[in-house]
Amino acid sequence: MRKGILIAALFIIVVGLGIYLIADNVLTKEAGSPGSTNVKELVYDISTGKVETKSASINATQLVVTGKDDQTTTYNLPDEEFFLSIAPYVEQTHPCAIHSLTGCQGEMKNEEFQVTLHDSEGNTYMKDEPMKTGKNGFMDLWVPRNRTYLIRVVHDGKVAESQLSTYEQDNTCITTMELK
Repeated sequence: MRKGILIAALFIIVVGLGIYLIADNVLTKEAGSPGSTNVKELVYDISTGKVETKSASINATQLVVTGKDDQTTTYNLPDEEFFLSIAPYVEQTHPCAIHSLTGCQGEMKNEEFQVTLHDSEGNTYMKDEPMKTGKNGFMDLWVPRNRTYLIRVVHDGKVAESQLSTYEQDNTCITTMELK
């Protein structure tokens, strides 16, 4: 009888622990633990409001997220890709270097632009491709690291061109592209 009770208790403990571990793994992936998270997807989800956080910023090498519980988690960005967030403007902009996914606000929300992007070696990454800014007025790009680019943005006959680079010291928040 004791042996049966002991086996039943052990079974309950093992099953309970298994359920706990499975639930913890699911919650961890949803919350975005550094080891299991698709950072590009998390950036998109935060930018679009799909994932709510207290704050989130992205520099040349890391995404830093502070949850509603005030816990801060840092994620390394992909080794080969650089994140750029661009807010073209006509009348109003703000100075920025490190993009805040939860705080930066561009002038032109939900607007469509034609974007052309070339690197200094002559490679074309985009040619008159339509891109739309989000509700924050920014359009997000993931491009190869350690390069210099010429970007051209066109909207309603107005054009903005800029030279950008994607080295470790470079900005992720581009708010200097005035459409003229």
